[in-house]
Amino acid sequence: MALNDVIGQEKAVAILQGILKKKRLASSYLFCGESGIGKKMAAINFAKAVNCLNLPGGSDDARARFLSAAPRSPGGADYDACDACTSCIKIDSGAHPDIILIGPQEGLIKIDEVRSIEEALSFRPYEGSKKVVIVDDADTMNQAAANTFLKTLEEPPEDSLIILVSSRPDRLLPTIRSRCSLIVFHPLSLDSCRQILDGKIAAHDIEQAVCLSLGRPGLALTGNVAGDRDRFMDLLKSMLRSEKDSWSSREEVDGWFDQALLFMRDLAVLKITGKQTLLINVDMAENLAGLGKSLELKGIINIYKELSLMKVMWLFNLNKSLTWNYTASLLRKELVL
Repeated sequence: MALNDVIGQEKAVAILQGILKKKRLASSYLFCGESGIGKKMAAINFAKAVNCLNLPGGSDDARARFLSAAPRSPGGADYDACDACTSCIKIDSGAHPDIILIGPQEGLIKIDEVRSIEEALSFRPYEGSKKVVIVDDADTMNQAAANTFLKTLEEPPEDSLIILVSSRPDRLLPTIRSRCSLIVFHPLSLDSCRQILDGKIAAHDIEQAVCLSLGRPGLALTGNVAGDRDRFMDLLKSMLRSEKDSWSSREEVDGWFDQALLFMRDLAVLKITGKQTLLINVDMAENLAGLGKSLELKGIINIYKELSLMKVMWLFNLNKSLTWNYTASLLRKELVL
């Protein structure tokens, strides 16, 4: 797989290939955008292209470290990974010594992992043109890790490339963001989502997955978007019945608020237009109509604003049970089962 195989991100891919063509590689990049839209895949394939032995104008030194290099793939982009040379094959198999991929463990990237990056970058590349570090979910670095990582960004080794991948760049230190060149990724079109999901999930589930994933097909491939929505509904009913906190984790709270905002969006659309075809949760049209029957548009908008505020405040480590109780109280004032 190469950059040109990243579906639905033509603008970001064009920028990355332009960087390779002009040989204007920065020392660090921030790939940002929502979850499940191809950021990590693009980062890996960018690393492949940077170290590809058949990239036009690539490093002669890197080529000299290998005995041979395969010809470029027929019809492949000039400034992209060839997918055939030794370097590309090693990266695909996760065996390239100059490509380092880290991510959160138990929800956090800790200082020990950042120190391992520093140690790795202190050595010159073994085989490739650049030693590449890809930090997935970079926004999960704790304070100590972020401060240590900042020092690496301030004085990166000349033959290194650092790529941060984040769906919540606002959680990164401003000083970290300012030292990275920004590459923005966007949710995919419906057709692009269908193209990615085709053959990977059951055919009869594709349309529902396309609607519920909201241009983020990776979520449909790695999780259960329909199951997540059903779980949201169960928790919503528990709130309306005044039951106790049932969120299983902080991650579930994040997802619940995302689902709640979509739910209120659908209630507003149904109230304004009456058209079920415009709903995201189109298969729940009857439930939505019932829940919003006694609710005025102004009330829907007010709930949406309150939930949006709670979602932001949740990032500041609010107590889970208190958040549940406040949210449940807010919803019970307007919604009825």
